[in-house]
Amino acid sequence: MAENDNQNQQAAPQADAAATRFSVQRVFVKDASFEAPDAPECFRRPYNPQINFNINSRSRKIEDNFYEVVLRLTADVKQDDKTLFLVEVQQAGVFEIAGLEGDRLEQVLMITCPSILFPYGREAVDALVVKGSFPALMLAPVNFDAVYLQAKRSQAEQARAQGEVNAN
Repeated sequence: MAENDNQNQQAAPQADAAATRFSVQRVFVKDASFEAPDAPECFRRPYNPQINFNINSRSRKIEDNFYEVVLRLTADVKQDDKTLFLVEVQQAGVFEIAGLEGDRLEQVLMITCPSILFPYGREAVDALVVKGSFPALMLAPVNFDAVYLQAKRSQAEQARAQGEVNAN
């Protein structure tokens, strides 16, 4: 009898796994921009840049189990308060996600999908910078788990602060 109960308990997770589906349908560049406003003068000076890098993502449901996720990578590179170049890439993907809801779906859209898109976006940024005749801009890997957890902490702190303001 106990043996039969174990078989039933093992069947439930397998059924859940069969209902859960994740696949990459397409990866594409949605938008790309490169500006070098100080060129060609900037090429005549030693290259000692200050790099300001920003990354964010957004997602939207396209239809039933299909979602678009857009990862926006922006690098504003300056030297002596002059912009050497500004590059922005919106790396996007269409993902099929079924059997997930709530927090788990949010985590996949905010962690898993951007983690898949980032290497493509990093390569697109680097290619634009090199085509602009600047040294390669190899962006460091991003820990999207940590980014997500930090964003959740910030939201919780803001909600707590807002609750305190409303209570007074």
